[in-house]
Amino acid sequence: MSERNEKNEKVQEAELDEELEIEEEEGISLTSFIFEWANAFMVALIVVVLLLTFVFRQVTVSGTSMTDTLSDGDRLIISSFMYKPSYGDIVVVSHGQNYSDPIIKRVIATEGQSLSINYKTGDVSVDGVILDEDYIKGQTRELRNPIEIPDKIPEGYVFVMGDNREGSLDSRSTEIGLIPVENIIGKAEIRIFPFNHIGSVY
Repeated sequence: MSERNEKNEKVQEAELDEELEIEEEEGISLTSFIFEWANAFMVALIVVVLLLTFVFRQVTVSGTSMTDTLSDGDRLIISSFMYKPSYGDIVVVSHGQNYSDPIIKRVIATEGQSLSINYKTGDVSVDGVILDEDYIKGQTRELRNPIEIPDKIPEGYVFVMGDNREGSLDSRSTEIGLIPVENIIGKAEIRIFPFNHIGSVY
């Protein structure tokens, strides 16, 4: 009987040791999982912060100068990394010549291009070609304190206008004037609010 009891005790001890080993392995596995998850979360967070700092930013539209393309209160994601302005881009500008607040407008002409505006017909021409501006609201008209448009847009500058041509303060006025490229914060890419209008702004 004593030998049988010893065998039973050894079997029970072996089973207990095995259970303890399984519990230890499960504990190590859970700790490892939590550590890996936390590590992946931190890496993802750092990547997002870097992207939002150096590549993408979020801005909120203020005013109606870009109606009907954009509305007051729209939230946009803009990109800035290695950005070079092109015709038709919607850009956020830090300030105008005599205007201290940020503005959002559309690039109409870039450096080296010639620009003319026929205020009687509302036609805008770049390099002698009348633009087909299906995005505008109203007619392009002359603003108070009009700018004297140069023969060619100088190097490092762009000419911008709002899509709401009858309700936009832009490069047509000396208050905004020609925009130095270095004053462009970034190009609008995606609308993220309101939710029923999420998507590209083009």
